[in-house]
Amino acid sequence: MQKIIKSIVPVSFIFLLAFLPILQPPAYFLSFIFKVFLYIILAESWNLIGGFTGYLSFGHVAFFGIGVYTSAMLFQHFGLSPFIGAIPSGLLSSAAAWIIGYPCLKLRGPYFAVVTLCFVFIIDLVVKNWTFLGGSEGIHLKLLPMDIQLSRSIFYETFLGLAVASVLVARWVQHTKFGLGLASIREDEEVAQTLCIHTADLKIKAFILSAFIPGVAGGIYAYYISYIHPDIVFDINISILIVLMALFGGGGSWAGPLVGAVFLSIVNEFLSIFIRPEFARIIYGAMFIAVIIFMPDGIVTFFKKWMGIRKIQHSYTSPVDKEK
Repeated sequence: MQKIIKSIVPVSFIFLLAFLPILQPPAYFLSFIFKVFLYIILAESWNLIGGFTGYLSFGHVAFFGIGVYTSAMLFQHFGLSPFIGAIPSGLLSSAAAWIIGYPCLKLRGPYFAVVTLCFVFIIDLVVKNWTFLGGSEGIHLKLLPMDIQLSRSIFYETFLGLAVASVLVARWVQHTKFGLGLASIREDEEVAQTLCIHTADLKIKAFILSAFIPGVAGGIYAYYISYIHPDIVFDINISILIVLMALFGGGGSWAGPLVGAVFLSIVNEFLSIFIRPEFARIIYGAMFIAVIIFMPDGIVTFFKKWMGIRKIQHSYTSPVDKEK
C-alpha cells in the first residue's frame, strides 16, 4: 500500500504542475517555475558525472551553451524548429564531451575541475570572436507567431517533461549496474580497476550522457529567450550554482539535485526580492557552510539518517516497558 501511495503522490503532483498554465497564473510565477525546471534538468544531468562518479565538473554550462547555439544556427540557416533542433543540439554537446572527455577524465580532483572550468572560457572566447555565431553582438531569433501566454505555456510544458525525464534517467542510472560502477569509481577508482571494472568506459559514458541532457535543454531554451549572447549562455555562475544545488541536496542520489534545485531556487528568488544583495550573499554563503559542516552528504542523506534513527527509537521497547 505504501508503494502505491509513494507512486501516486509524485504522479499527481506532476499532473497538477502540467495543468497549472490552464489557470493562467501571473507570467512571473510561470517564468519562475520554468526556471526551476531548468535548474532541475541541469543539476540532475551534472549529477551523473559529478555526484555518481565524483568528478567535480565546472564546465557543465558549456554543454548547455553549445546546445543553445546549435539550435539557433539550425533555426537561422535552415528554419529548423528548436523543438526538432534540440536533438542535434544534444548530440553535438555529447560529441564535445566525448572529445574533451578522453584526455580530461584521466585527471582527478582539482585538476579535472580546473580543466572543465577552462573549457567554458575557451568556448566563450571562440563564440565571441566568431562572426558566424553572432560574435559579441549576439543573435536575435524571431518570436513564435502566437500569443505570449500560449508561447510561455508551451515552453513550460516542454521543460516540465524534460525535468521529469532527467529525474527518471538519473533514478534509472542509480539503480543499474552502470550506476553501481560509477559509485565504485567515486568511492575508490583504483580498487574498482582491480575488480575488473572498466572505469574509463564508464566515465566517458557518464560524461557523454550528462552533456546530452543540457544540450537538449539548451536547444529549446534558445527559442525561449529569443536573444542569445555568450555572456548569458556561458555564464560561469550557472555552472557554480548547478554544483551547489547538487551538493546541497546530496550528489550521491537522484533525489539530492532535485531537492537542492527546488529549494535553492526558491531561497535565491526570495532573497533577491526581499533582501539586499549584500545580505543575500551572506545568508546564501552561510547556508552552504552549515550544510558542508553539519550535512556533508547533503540534506537528503541527512534526513534519511535522521528518519532511520527515529524509526529505530520508536521500534525499540525496553524490558521495563514490556512488563508494563
